[in-house]
Amino acid sequence: MRTSEVVLSLSDRVLGNGQATELVMPRKPSWIRAKAPGGESYVSLKKRLGELGLHTVCQEASCPNIGECWARGIATIMILGDTCTRACGFCNVKTGRPPITDLDEPRRVAAMLAGAGLRHVVVTSVDRDDLPDGGAAIWADTIVRTRDACPTMSIEALVGDFQGNRDDIQVVIDSAPNILAHNVETVQRMHPAVRPQADYDRSIEVLAHIKQAGLTSKTSLMVGIGERDDEVLATMEDIRRIADTDIITLGQYLQPTRNHLPVDRWVTPETFQAWKSAGLEMGYRVVESGPLVRSSYHADSQALEASVGL
Repeated sequence: MRTSEVVLSLSDRVLGNGQATELVMPRKPSWIRAKAPGGESYVSLKKRLGELGLHTVCQEASCPNIGECWARGIATIMILGDTCTRACGFCNVKTGRPPITDLDEPRRVAAMLAGAGLRHVVVTSVDRDDLPDGGAAIWADTIVRTRDACPTMSIEALVGDFQGNRDDIQVVIDSAPNILAHNVETVQRMHPAVRPQADYDRSIEVLAHIKQAGLTSKTSLMVGIGERDDEVLATMEDIRRIADTDIITLGQYLQPTRNHLPVDRWVTPETFQAWKSAGLEMGYRVVESGPLVRSSYHADSQALEASVGL
């Protein structure tokens, strides 16, 4: 199926006579509720990030949990700038050609985290297909500097696929984060629309490489973007069987703007709970599954549950 056909299937409702009609988006159900950001801890963390010129995926991707997480003093740092070279159908991070790469960023990230008093941190990045190594060297420098600055804190790195280059992935692996994550994001059928510059099999290969290297591995799926329940379970089985992944998170897709793929359905809390039970039966060590769950949501608790460096 071509990308345009997948997008059409999400954007239109089809009448009984086969004619397409304009999509009427359903209202958010009662279980999709996020607290508005605020509070002393939230303001303090926002100020510190701004002073150091650092980006967070919490802000750039319009995460619904920013209020809760920042109030707890937890943020997901986004390195390699705030401009992504890819244009995924679900993501609110701006797309374009990134400016000159900031080589001082790893030092600033480590300095910020040294005074944050955290037990666990998540670091992610935009995709930098414009760089020869996809940003792997800066990734490694950030992790090593952070480890030196915060020896008692566990580090979770959420990376892209580095276009499948194993040498680049290995550079990040060698920096030894406690958890190394890569998100598959959606089922195989939906990849042309959701992740047009990525590949389902390649992402699972990245996860397999992480696990084979002896690190704790993690991935995430979003639902309600056009997939079926059976496809979600099949994807979970693929990831577990092929890549032996340790941690998986599942959450509801929320359309960030009208220019992004629409929500196809609202998945019920009961279905999320059923997927959690299924995931644990498949052998995942940790399954975080719920409407507002995101890859980094409760990451500190997941690290504790998986017993990685804490």
